[in-house]
Amino acid sequence: MLQLTQKLSNGELTLNAVPEPVIGKGMILVRNHYSIISAGTEGSTAQTARKSLLGKAKERPQQVRQVLDVIAQQGPLQAYRAVTKKLEAYSPLGYSSAGVVIGIGDSVQGFSIGDKVACAGAGYANHAEIVAVPVNLCVKLEDDADLKKAAYNTLGAISLQAIRQADLRLGESCAVIGLGLLGQLTCLMLRASGIRVIGIDVNEMSVEAAILHCTDMALKRDNPGIEDQILQFTGGAGVDAVIIAAATSSTDPVNFAGAITRKKGKVVILGAVPTGFDRDPYWYKKELELKMSCSYGPGRYDPDYEEKGIDYPPAYVRWTEKRNMEAFQALLADRKIDVDYLTTHEFDFKDAPKAYDMIVQKSEPYLGIILRYDVEKPISENEKIIIRQPAPVAEINIAFVGAGSYAQGNLLPNIPKSENITRKGVLTNTGTTSKRVAERFGFEFCTSEEKDILNNDEINTVFIATRHDSHAEYVLKSLKAGKHVFVEKPLCLTTSELEEIIETYKSPTSSVQSSATSPQSSVASHLLVGFNRRFSSLSDLLKKQIGTGPMTMLYRVNAGSIAADTWIQNMELGGGRIIGEACHFIDYLTWLNGSLPATVYASAIPGPQSKNDTVNINITFANGSMGVVAYYANGPKSLPKEYIEVFSSGTAAVLDNFKKLEIFGRRKMKKKLFNQDKGQKQMVEQFLQSIHEGRALIPFEEIVAVTKASFAVLESIKTRLPVKL
Repeated sequence: MLQLTQKLSNGELTLNAVPEPVIGKGMILVRNHYSIISAGTEGSTAQTARKSLLGKAKERPQQVRQVLDVIAQQGPLQAYRAVTKKLEAYSPLGYSSAGVVIGIGDSVQGFSIGDKVACAGAGYANHAEIVAVPVNLCVKLEDDADLKKAAYNTLGAISLQAIRQADLRLGESCAVIGLGLLGQLTCLMLRASGIRVIGIDVNEMSVEAAILHCTDMALKRDNPGIEDQILQFTGGAGVDAVIIAAATSSTDPVNFAGAITRKKGKVVILGAVPTGFDRDPYWYKKELELKMSCSYGPGRYDPDYEEKGIDYPPAYVRWTEKRNMEAFQALLADRKIDVDYLTTHEFDFKDAPKAYDMIVQKSEPYLGIILRYDVEKPISENEKIIIRQPAPVAEINIAFVGAGSYAQGNLLPNIPKSENITRKGVLTNTGTTSKRVAERFGFEFCTSEEKDILNNDEINTVFIATRHDSHAEYVLKSLKAGKHVFVEKPLCLTTSELEEIIETYKSPTSSVQSSATSPQSSVASHLLVGFNRRFSSLSDLLKKQIGTGPMTMLYRVNAGSIAADTWIQNMELGGGRIIGEACHFIDYLTWLNGSLPATVYASAIPGPQSKNDTVNINITFANGSMGVVAYYANGPKSLPKEYIEVFSSGTAAVLDNFKKLEIFGRRKMKKKLFNQDKGQKQMVEQFLQSIHEGRALIPFEEIVAVTKASFAVLESIKTRLPVKL
């Protein structure tokens, strides 16, 4: 399928041939008929992308600070990789569309193949021939619905949420500052509600359109005596509310709103404007109320609502983002509002880049810009996208399942260039990511279909870098398909998943099968979890200097706070931070002392949401060693993340954030690195070398023991008792 994408590095717009999106649980697959270009939001994105690096930096000072933090903590190499990944990615555009359902995911109710629907959401309702959208971001339409009008779905919901925040009553008055698409839609729905509407803008075309279609009065901002005109319109009181739908860096809209609003009135911010205002002469004396409008409404930015489809009870949350979309579509269906006049331009999807050129260059006036899709073109079967001609099958033939930020920054760049290694396929849920990764790192194809990877006899090695909740599933499928497996931590999230992996790994079926196309023959499948820190050059040096035998170890982690609603904090999706990340540090102590965990005792600072992410983990090992993982989420970002102390037989070592190592005692030494080295490069190289040599890089029993110890931490916190392994 084709999807409109943009490169942040140079602003290049491309209709990219990418794999179809995957229909996840609770999602529907939609063939777009129309999508709307939001000239304000998307035009700004396109404009920023076309600026120089310096111009981009000026536009995004917060991101510049993040880059500087990465340089300080991890070194310039990691910062360069992170920036490059961002700049060179294919960024999808669009967030409002309408079309027809062509596929239905598991657990979906209320939708059928062939239904007309309106869709919403950045990352979902993109400018693409086919989109996959969660049910709570999709509205079923009547059979006779006009899909061109329905495509205004997202913008209509955003405007409607602002109106609800204004909480106006029949006969009251409202001024709308900013008469772009959002402003015009806001005016249309206010007027349909019996509200007296005043429109205000700096643009003559927008003011004229408002006068003709959606306001009782519309004025240019620079009109002489504009405040007096508004006072006269409202009988000298001022408007009951102002909705600011403008996008500007100026504080004028907020201060002007204060001037024209009645005493104890409301000002609602819908657009992108500064929230600072002058206390005098209006805001303080009038006791004005300032309110923010959150996008489409309640549910926005809540992954349980948007991704899982968990609705809010109408008795407690009457108007969610989906119910706002449904209300907007009802207004269209009942002809209470007419959006036809808003569409000033309509482009065939193949000409989409021309539409953005018009927006950026401001070559002609516009309001609504529609992209029209060729729905007569037959839908082809979802096939893999060929990036380059296949190379001869080698000893190690690699595919990636999942290829997010970590994979692009730490795994993919470290795959050696060798005649013994070929890069076959990339599988991700997002077609744009899949294609960009395949192009950038030299893979032969990209796909969104598992079968293209798992049923491909040429591929004998799979890297799994998906979200945590899918790790076990892909490990099991890959082992059963006879592949060597690298999986990012954690190995799995539950004891039952671990037991199934153990059984599968030890079964005769988990071997790389001989075939006519592969030189490998009946070699046991290798399984490696991405415990990279043990492979660091400083770790190797530390272990050589500290020796063997019982030791005491402290691993302090300044983990930092992560919001409770982030997916990694969700036990079903990410396993929480102990299973999801602290397993790294349990593995490190296990490797360092050379024996398996025997008992685990953990205690956590109780939090209001019981996330157990500030915790002391005490571990005893089979050889008598003792270790503490001090995993703290309550520290400052300015403190380096990881700090290790080891004591053994008169020798001590301090490893500071994998940049500096110091040995004390009989064997004194210091070593400092320019770039942080957490062992990712060595891990990838050694994993591939271990396949070649037919040996396990990390013994399977160690992987299992570390996973069990991670589970034991949560059990110990719950029971307040030590757990024997």
